[in-house]
Amino acid sequence: MPGSAWWVWAMAAVLFALYIALSVRIHERILSNSYDLGIFEQVVRSYADGHLPVSELKAPGFPVLGDHFSPVLALVAPAYRLWRTPVTLLVAQAALIAGSMVPLVRWARRLLGDGAAAVVGACYGLSWGVASAIGFDFHEVAFAAPLLALSLAALGDGRPRAAVCWALPLLLVKEDLGLTVAVIGLLVARRGARRLGLGTAAAGVAGSLLTILVVLPAFNPGGDFAYWSYLGGAAGGTGSGSGDASGGTVLAGLLYKGTIGLVTPEAKATTVVLLLAPTLFLALRSSLLWAAVPTLVWRFASTDPVHWGTAYHYSLVLMPIVFAAFVEALAARRAREGSVRRYLLGAAGVCLLLLPQYPFWQLVQPATWRTDPRLAVARRLMDRIPDGATVQASTLLVPQLTNRTTVGLFGWEPSRPDSQWILVDTWTPAYKRWPLTVEIERNRLNWQRAHGYHDVADEDGYVLLERTG
Repeated sequence: MPGSAWWVWAMAAVLFALYIALSVRIHERILSNSYDLGIFEQVVRSYADGHLPVSELKAPGFPVLGDHFSPVLALVAPAYRLWRTPVTLLVAQAALIAGSMVPLVRWARRLLGDGAAAVVGACYGLSWGVASAIGFDFHEVAFAAPLLALSLAALGDGRPRAAVCWALPLLLVKEDLGLTVAVIGLLVARRGARRLGLGTAAAGVAGSLLTILVVLPAFNPGGDFAYWSYLGGAAGGTGSGSGDASGGTVLAGLLYKGTIGLVTPEAKATTVVLLLAPTLFLALRSSLLWAAVPTLVWRFASTDPVHWGTAYHYSLVLMPIVFAAFVEALAARRAREGSVRRYLLGAAGVCLLLLPQYPFWQLVQPATWRTDPRLAVARRLMDRIPDGATVQASTLLVPQLTNRTTVGLFGWEPSRPDSQWILVDTWTPAYKRWPLTVEIERNRLNWQRAHGYHDVADEDGYVLLERTG
């Protein structure tokens, strides 16, 4: 379509600002988490300091390349060297996700016109999957969003080589995304570029198998992929590689479990409905939607109920896929019916109905912009901990310390038993207190006092202990 597309970039800039406002404000209110913002900052800090990534939060000196294969995070390191704060990660994530809207909207603009493209961009940028990711810390899958959007827009636009070139870097984002690359390869083959597509599919499968069966076990102290227990039916998997299912057993049963479990329990069916509802289920009309299957299969095959629902970051990689399928389906429907206005109005309506249920709604809540006076106390006590110290802290305090200390999670067994400092928020609500209950936390603090720690401060619920000697 001729004419300027300046408004596409303006829309991306508005979304970028919105994402930063939400994620940074959550962090400023000391509501970001050790798992996962704290872990990812420790990873990026490792790269910035010139060595392979380790995370004190997983265990002292734990090699993160033995947990998940995400070397793409090294790309954040140069910015982090200049701005050593977790906000650097949040800004990078906001830029990646806001930028992922651009190829989808530009493609929709060519097929459907400015008005339709603007609706698609707004519905994508404000979608619940994006909101859930922005509202919960930082995650490596932020890199997958623009890569998927670029790849699927190119594929839908009849540019198979570009589609493959944008898909292959997904192998460096996370180990499971090789299977998504494989499906994209099959779609490329189905649409005419047979040799290119089949080669891409083989590369995707090989990439996932190599990382899961070779690379991750080589780095993992336990010598295995850390998440077999989630996928093999071992209830209560710990992610430590201690599950009782072998890799071969899990791979053989994964597809079966994921597809059988598509609608049970109810949370899985709800997730599928909410994925498709913003497109009025038109996404089902496009074969691009097949790219969502690998992610849905591993999530629904998991024994962890957290993976089944719509919270956290797990649906972020699905949003570019669903909306790419929506664009292609709209174009086909327009060719038959001449107008797709009613579908766009319906999609916008669903988006608006879902907004109050997800984190973007926090931006219009007065509580988001009020500052709890206790936070000044927390920051004053954190300032008493010197740079470079070893620390154990409550989960919400950890990301406030990861940029300048070696910090682990208080009450998490792999944490250093002899950290120089302990900082605990004893007034944290129970649902944000992970991994401890109030009683266990109290008992642990008393035990620490009896075994070499003394009180430095106890103010407004914040307890600061220092190791004696």
